[in-house]
Amino acid sequence: MAPSGSGGLRRRCQTVIYWIPVVFISIIVGWSYYAYVLQLCVESIEDIGEKIVYLLAYHFFFFMFVWAYWQTVFTKPVTPLKEFHLSHADREALEREDRTESQQEILRRIAKDLPVYTRTMSGAIRYCDRCHLVKPDRCHHCSVCDKCILKMDHHCPWVNNCVGFSNYKFFMLFLAYSLLYCLFVAATDVQYFIKFWTSGLPDTQAKFHIMFLFFAASMFSVSLSSLFAYHCWLVCKNRSTLEAFRAPSFRHGADKNGFSLGFTKNFRQVFGDEKKFWPLPIFSSLGDGCSFPTCLVTQDPEQSHTPTGHTLANESAGEGPQFPAKPLRESQSRLLAAGHSWTESNGADDKDTKGTSNPAMTIENET
Repeated sequence: MAPSGSGGLRRRCQTVIYWIPVVFISIIVGWSYYAYVLQLCVESIEDIGEKIVYLLAYHFFFFMFVWAYWQTVFTKPVTPLKEFHLSHADREALEREDRTESQQEILRRIAKDLPVYTRTMSGAIRYCDRCHLVKPDRCHHCSVCDKCILKMDHHCPWVNNCVGFSNYKFFMLFLAYSLLYCLFVAATDVQYFIKFWTSGLPDTQAKFHIMFLFFAASMFSVSLSSLFAYHCWLVCKNRSTLEAFRAPSFRHGADKNGFSLGFTKNFRQVFGDEKKFWPLPIFSSLGDGCSFPTCLVTQDPEQSHTPTGHTLANESAGEGPQFPAKPLRESQSRLLAAGHSWTESNGADDKDTKGTSNPAMTIENET
């Protein structure tokens, strides 16, 4: 019982520590509301018209920022579907086998009917021995959450959550609205900040709140602008933070642009097709998070395929999971509607032949 008790205490302590950055952000935001609304607008601004305009604009940015932050923090990361998990019999068979060739055969049999096209750097099936599942494309195991996260971007301590398929749009809007919030506060506070140094403000408590409010808003604006610009670049390239550091590998080799479909389609994959939902922290991303269209012109020969618009053979027979022939359900995503299908062949391509000399697959755990 002692080890179990100590382990439970350690987990509770870790939980408390993980929430400290979120509490810190909440305190800073709460203080900024007090400093701007009460100390600046109510106590320092004398013009009624200016005061009303500032308060209305401020509350808009404040509400959108808090809404996006709330959604990022409390949206649970999506884990792979049960079809990607090994059955009890498959797990036992995998653990029982000592020979690499037999393990390869088991994983190939499990993965052949799944929309899995990425591999490890050595060409192995991406398998998680902690979650006991074949990892979907762009899925990674988070050591903090201790589970596999669909289209994992990174684990963010400032939201105490994994940023992935389910909340990446919320994270982008959180960065955007927090940057706008800080820029607005700094821009409207600067004239009173100047008055602070020129003795244009009365010597009251509001004087110091106005000074520190400008410093805080300016510093956060600098850090947020660089982070937001970096993630805008990632969206344009259709990459996650993990993929930016290590390019996803396919059977032909690593390809950093393997999931890029062009700026418009990349953007819509995150924000959706309906423009009215783009600025709102409401989920509108395309797809199911388990499979994604790629720009590759050659398909994996080990995956089963059927013509466009038809399902796999095991679907028609009512056996096993129902997955589309293409990596992404076209009923859920119209990313490919405007352009040619990713499965079309464009003739000989140098990158299609890379890595074909190493087709062997072994079990390799990847985080």
